[in-house]
Amino acid sequence: MLLENLAPAPDLAPFVKQYRIADFTFQAGQAIPFKAYPPRAEECLQFYPKDAEQVEYPRGGHQCPQTNVSLIGQHTMVTNRHIGQNFLTLQVVFQPGALFLLTGIPAAELANHYLDAKAVLGGEVARVNEQLFYAASYQDMVMVMEAYLRQLLRRARGESHPITRVARLMQQYPNRYSLEWLARESCLCYRQFDRKFKQHMGIGPKQYSRIIRFDQAFRLKNQAPQQDWLSIALLCGYHDYQHLVKDYRLFTGCTPAAFYQIEAQAPERAFGDREV
Repeated sequence: MLLENLAPAPDLAPFVKQYRIADFTFQAGQAIPFKAYPPRAEECLQFYPKDAEQVEYPRGGHQCPQTNVSLIGQHTMVTNRHIGQNFLTLQVVFQPGALFLLTGIPAAELANHYLDAKAVLGGEVARVNEQLFYAASYQDMVMVMEAYLRQLLRRARGESHPITRVARLMQQYPNRYSLEWLARESCLCYRQFDRKFKQHMGIGPKQYSRIIRFDQAFRLKNQAPQQDWLSIALLCGYHDYQHLVKDYRLFTGCTPAAFYQIEAQAPERAFGDREV
């Protein structure tokens, strides 16, 4: 079993935040729980060299077609992810705005979508996925991935913008800066800031900030299960517990305690791991 976050090569760090590798093998006949994947401030390219996962949107009843390579836009809702007996995945987590830079597609058009990457990036991703299957080690998988990412960057279609820098600031320092200050740092009036932010990040800056804070609370509770929810709320910049509940209901449809119990059944928990 492996669940690990890896740093990208220095030349790719401006575009890639990290790689996530998960490698789980379940026994034949073993019941495999689904992963309730909560919203987080990220866009991803995800490869499945072995069994693809089945993704559904529980709040809308929509189920996505299975694909061996997926392109995942910025999400504001939970997805339930059902994996197979032999699950291996390499997920590229992009830096804010990098997916728009690579594709030239306004990020708002990809928001809350789990797509077949071939439809956006072309059939080459299938060849890369096959190379990942035959890679001799996890490090070899990363080398294959990084060679492909460098090819993508050479034919990038979008344009960089100062707004990507402020989005990184929002992720690095949650609750430190006001949206008005961030707009000024982008050299934009607030209306332009909101429009450009949606183009590059997929959603507006206010909602993006709320997702960052929600994700911080979600991970902190996993890290410190003994911590009560009010303390979690205050540590993450919420006014009180009900303020935290409001965001949990918005992004998961559940109270904090109810979603914690759902997420506690995630596949990685069977191997003693969790997201922190």
